[in-house]
Amino acid sequence: MSEFIKRVLFGVLYVIVLWTATSYSHESFGILFFILGLICLYEMWMLRKGKSKIIPFIYVLTPFIIVQLFEFTDHNYPLKEFDASPILILFVLTWVFDSFAYIIGSKFGKNRIMPKTSPKKSWEGFFGGMVFSVLSVYFLSIFFDCFSMNFLILLALIVPFTATAGDFIESHYKREAGVKDSGNLIPGHGGLLDRMDALMISIPVLFLLINIFK
Repeated sequence: MSEFIKRVLFGVLYVIVLWTATSYSHESFGILFFILGLICLYEMWMLRKGKSKIIPFIYVLTPFIIVQLFEFTDHNYPLKEFDASPILILFVLTWVFDSFAYIIGSKFGKNRIMPKTSPKKSWEGFFGGMVFSVLSVYFLSIFFDCFSMNFLILLALIVPFTATAGDFIESHYKREAGVKDSGNLIPGHGGLLDRMDALMISIPVLFLLINIFK
């Protein structure tokens, strides 16, 4: 199996598992993020062997604590039907940004953002991913009604910054550990933390935005 096919196959499988468990039920939502949090914490612990762990652990634990405490679902559950739309919207925006930032950056990227920390991240990819994130808002507004159009646009403009920041932070820890990936749990992608890093800052920011503007 070629590296590209492996990356696509397991990437799709990862998205299906994450989406299904998040949206299926209140119980599957809680169990999923509990397991994700434990695995990410373990991978960060491995990256930080012999080094300070307080700030890296805060980086990992904060989004998962927020998700478990506030769940990004209807606060009237179980009186109302379970709805994980806010976190699903964040997934879509993050995946759209990451995918198109990678595609456009690979084709046209020349100006690196932080070459020493993450040499493949370019400004061309960043703004290309941002454009497609904003464009995806139209489709999100068709399938989800938990946020207004203005809120979705604001979120689509912010997610590229938070996703990139989360990626850079994890890249910094990997560079300090002298490794390419945080683990090998997902073939073609590395560790789970490599897939979740873009959400580490985005989840707390979404929580703040909801409480400020909703």
